[in-house]
Amino acid sequence: MLKKYRHIFFDLDNTLWDYNRNSSDAITDLVKKYKLEEKIGNTEEFIKVYQEINTDLWDQYRKGILEKEILRTERFFVALGKFGIQDFNLAEKIGIEYLDISPTKTTLFDHASDVLEYLRRNYKLSIISNGFTDIQYKKMKNAGILGYFENVFTSEKAGSSKPSPGIFRYALDHISAAPQECIMVGDELEIDIIGARDFGMDQVYFNPSGKPHNEKITCEIATLDELIKIL
Repeated sequence: MLKKYRHIFFDLDNTLWDYNRNSSDAITDLVKKYKLEEKIGNTEEFIKVYQEINTDLWDQYRKGILEKEILRTERFFVALGKFGIQDFNLAEKIGIEYLDISPTKTTLFDHASDVLEYLRRNYKLSIISNGFTDIQYKKMKNAGILGYFENVFTSEKAGSSKPSPGIFRYALDHISAAPQECIMVGDELEIDIIGARDFGMDQVYFNPSGKPHNEKITCEIATLDELIKIL
């Protein structure tokens, strides 16, 4: 049992909302719509390549190297190019439609809704996310979890991205809380967990795949329902 907190902060993507599953479903829909199966061969392989490219470009966006509008198209343009499709207009269309389709996908990690229902009885819940503000709201609303959260803090709102301290400071200033009153739950060791730790907040590392690490952290869980036992 961890100490008593007033506030629990959650990351959204791949912590509550199953980003990999929902993103894959959205891309599969777009591959079918634009009849790309024959050109790319294996849709799963295309998704794998896209995810690797997307991770790299998101890192550049988080560091302020890449703008939002460029990221939206570039990740698909580069991915399609790996399969011999050099079509900027197609990449642009897919980039726009992906942001329309992906938030309609509603797969959450197991126990997410039940855990949030339990925790909100005793804690104030908020989101801290590096995702696009409008997209994150749509994801949460469609998945039926928006109502659990009193605040949704995004890097766009804060002008700072995890793991930088600015976004944590922005969130805590907004709710008039001290770091020791809060705990951060997230799936990204460097971005969510080390970022919160360096800011002075306790952390719960959501690590369902059991990735090895040597970091000193507050707590680690493999399934979300473990939060009920420790909070």
